[in-house]
Amino acid sequence: MGKYFGTSGIREIVNEKLTPELALNVGRALGTYLDGGTVVVGKDTRTSGEMLKKAVISGLLSAGVDVINIGLAPTPLTGFAIKLYGADAGVTITASHNPPEYNGIKVWQANGMAYTPEMEAELETIIDSGSFRKASWNEIGALRTADPKEEYIKAALDMVELKGSYTVVIDSGNGAGSILSPYLQRELGNKVISLNSHPSGFFVRELEPNAKSLAMLAKTVKVMKADIGIAHDGDADRIGVVDDQGNFVEYEVMLSLISGYTLRKFGKGKIVTTVDAGFALDDYVRPLGGEVLRTRVGDVAVADELAKHGGIFGGEPSGTWIIPQWNLTPDGIFAGALVLEMIDRLGPISELAKDVPRYVTLRAKIPCPNEKKAKAMGIIVREALNSFDYERIIDIDGVRIENGDWWILFRPSGTEPIMRITLEAHTEEKARALMEKAKGLVKDAIARA
Repeated sequence: MGKYFGTSGIREIVNEKLTPELALNVGRALGTYLDGGTVVVGKDTRTSGEMLKKAVISGLLSAGVDVINIGLAPTPLTGFAIKLYGADAGVTITASHNPPEYNGIKVWQANGMAYTPEMEAELETIIDSGSFRKASWNEIGALRTADPKEEYIKAALDMVELKGSYTVVIDSGNGAGSILSPYLQRELGNKVISLNSHPSGFFVRELEPNAKSLAMLAKTVKVMKADIGIAHDGDADRIGVVDDQGNFVEYEVMLSLISGYTLRKFGKGKIVTTVDAGFALDDYVRPLGGEVLRTRVGDVAVADELAKHGGIFGGEPSGTWIIPQWNLTPDGIFAGALVLEMIDRLGPISELAKDVPRYVTLRAKIPCPNEKKAKAMGIIVREALNSFDYERIIDIDGVRIENGDWWILFRPSGTEPIMRITLEAHTEEKARALMEKAKGLVKDAIARA
């Protein structure tokens, strides 16, 4: 983690660490780094978005960079617009699934992929040095506004096609997905029922799409006898799914199903996921000609591996999916269209999900001050390697130890002052015993750090 940038761009409480001054300097640094060119800028629905967006735009213009302001826009639309307008980079003002007092700044490359940690480190160096490019009065960047929504929908309809029509409930969480996701589903020929789709910036549910936060969506699907419920976080780079029976579909199950469907749609090949994804994915895609590769947590790491290996699909167990045939930006809105095509071709999710192996996954968050993370991780690695009987180790992001029928991942959060434990086992009893031991180990390490 850098001084300003974490796992997923800058993400802080507004007017504390994330101030208009910092936003201005990010714009100036990006303009200096690019040394000319054009940048697309969009924001999610947060109340602080306009303030921060204008500061970033001012910084970019002052460095002689042209800006295309696409206004209120989900992250997938920013990624799409970068390619549509042939821009050199993009910026989204968003804190994704964080609470409303947070906001953030995420920077995107010309190919739609997020800036890598190395690129973010260069921006940080420019910010700290204060050596910004200052354009003369006659070379200040030009600002124009654009609305790429229609082009996005048209391009999506060229890739996804339904033979039938379905009743779809969309819960946009009062986020930026409100202005695009229901409209794409309608254009696909579906009957759309919208929940929480007024883009107010005041979130009526927790933004991370999970079983608890989507209770109202699940109820609505059941009552309206809908075929599916689709939910997004604040910037709609994620997707959560409720099946035709009104049950939230676990992330691991959806990841397996959509990976399998992309292999059917686009052909056999590599599926890229992260170190916190379970064994079910490997077991489900192997018979369909899929080979699973694991990388660091975060969409940039997934996109990077997809680009390197020419993968078919990339996804995290958080509902963050990347469809490289479409774009290297995580896209919960296009993902929603793809899920409907899967139902159209293969049948209801409740039936499809029965084919996905079920193991017991447990997750825990242990509070850990950011300044203690590095030392605590050192202790955790040493202790974990000594006290668990494991066969394999993956240490590309935190440390994951694996045995034939279980695995545990210890990982410091890149966005919050917590240490994460994720584990999987074949039985509830084994999973609980492993978690008990893992929690004790982590708490002890943090106390000693």
